[in-house]
Amino acid sequence: MKRSLLVDGYGIPLGRVLAGAHRHDSPLLAPTLDKLDDLGPLPDEITVHLDSGYDSGKTRDTLTDHGLHGEIARKGEKAPIQATQRWHVERTNAWHNTFNRLQRCYERRQVVVEAFFDLADAIITVRSLIRRAWITHRWGTRPVRRP
Repeated sequence: MKRSLLVDGYGIPLGRVLAGAHRHDSPLLAPTLDKLDDLGPLPDEITVHLDSGYDSGKTRDTLTDHGLHGEIARKGEKAPIQATQRWHVERTNAWHNTFNRLQRCYERRQVVVEAFFDLADAIITVRSLIRRAWITHRWGTRPVRRP
């Protein structure tokens, strides 16, 4: 199964488009960017980071049509953000793969697959918020963190 994900800077899933595994990534870009309309008011400047598979004029036209700025890696070179740290979308894909039901999906009905992804997205979001709150919110009687 091909997953085209839309995530924020912390890797929290915001939207997704699912397709068959035989599809290329680039035709899924426009439907994925259309998911931004469902989120409500957004900042004025949004940068979309894409890997070298999207390095084409059609992709740049799609980003322009949506009013977005894109940083696209050139073919044969690592993307600037990828060279320094793991991409947030790749990390979110890895989090999705920890749910074995999503890693090997044998469901035929789209509604069931979407329900499993919605549940996984909710769990990923809660885990991320807890992990971030552990660092940002401090109090004197905080329990000791266990590995």
